[in-house]
Amino acid sequence: MTTRLPGIAALALGIAASSVMPAFAAQAVSECSMSVTLADWGENSTGDIDVASGQSCLIPIGIRGTVTDSAISQKPTYGKLKKINTLTFEYRAKAKYKGSDTFAIKATGQGPKASGTSIITLRATIK
Repeated sequence: MTTRLPGIAALALGIAASSVMPAFAAQAVSECSMSVTLADWGENSTGDIDVASGQSCLIPIGIRGTVTDSAISQKPTYGKLKKINTLTFEYRAKAKYKGSDTFAIKATGQGPKASGTSIITLRATIK
């Protein structure tokens, strides 16, 4: 089952879509197909994403509240992870590789019930 992150995902995609890009620029990167169990700030979360070999997708930070800082906590082995802005990361799977990959994002923020730093560990299935 895939769970979408409606508020933050829409915001992340809105930020990505608002960038001015020339007509010859690469196609816009879409949001990753994600299934994630979200915790509150100060608690760790895990999730799964699906991505095609050689392709990339956006990963929004989906914990409720305000994100004040974020960074790559663990780099992927079979792809590249890039911070786009405080709310969004981009994962690109290695070309011609099919299998799995794992990486983690560290995010600090404050929500309606808690504040703190969380580690979001994602397992990528590369098809």
